[in-house]
Amino acid sequence: MTWKPSVTVAAVVERDGRFLFVEEMIDGRKVLNQPAGHLDPGESLVAACAREVMEETALEVDALKLIGVYEFERMNQVIIAYHALARGEIKLSPELVDYRLYTPETVRCWPAGTGYALADWLKSRGHTPQFIELASRPATS
Repeated sequence: MTWKPSVTVAAVVERDGRFLFVEEMIDGRKVLNQPAGHLDPGESLVAACAREVMEETALEVDALKLIGVYEFERMNQVIIAYHALARGEIKLSPELVDYRLYTPETVRCWPAGTGYALADWLKSRGHTPQFIELASRPATS
């Protein structure tokens, strides 16, 4: 079988020194994720990432910095992850049910997709990432 992944952008969103995770309902359960999505036709990666953050959280992105590119075969995606420095009042889109904020010391990474992006960002800022078991992480990417 040939792997033909879709391109997804994801944002490790930092607001006021804390990391933002959004919560959505997937298959009848609440799942924590980072703002993410696909590109619109003709849209750049950076524009898509800023748009996804705005659409999902109403936060304005002041700066985006590429973290890296990550395979996520389970969802047939290549994730291009950015650190997004954001500001504003969080107002979730109707598709989301809640959000959580974590400090660099309390956030936990997971061994897949955007979990590696979060870990790489934490390492780049001098933090030692803490990982949880994938089976116990209630998220999809």
